[in-house]
Amino acid sequence: MSGESWGLSGLGEAVYPKAHVLNRLIAKFVDIIIIAAVSRLVSPVGWFAGLVYVLIADGFSGGRSIGKRLIGLQTVVPHTRQVSHFRESIIRNLPLAAAYLLFAVPYLGWGLAMAIVVFETLLIVGNDQGLRLGDELAQTQVLDAGQMDLPD
Repeated sequence: MSGESWGLSGLGEAVYPKAHVLNRLIAKFVDIIIIAAVSRLVSPVGWFAGLVYVLIADGFSGGRSIGKRLIGLQTVVPHTRQVSHFRESIIRNLPLAAAYLLFAVPYLGWGLAMAIVVFETLLIVGNDQGLRLGDELAQTQVLDAGQMDLPD
């Protein structure tokens, strides 16, 4: 896919096709397993460490969380043609961090957390570029790795 021209939006910015939804879901599932393991194994600060990972995961080298790195995805800032850094990662993952915080509250919190996750997933599926609320806030997009020639 790399090297192909994807066209321009009405604002003159490059438009990149979204990464495969299934790949994004698998990558997020891997990250959730890591978060669950960290929050249970690293006592007593594990819950906080899980929250920190939720927020900064997409700021690691190449704009990739561990799940994205394993699946071959990366988070980029299309208008600057740069990979996501910690600032963008924190902003884009605020809705998921809110879900993580709400999940600590039995019943009502679980329902609200699930609603946030379902809403974000529906946005990924329904948006032409696969943008969820967090991507809109941080002006990021998840692409297949190598789709845009970027430095790590």
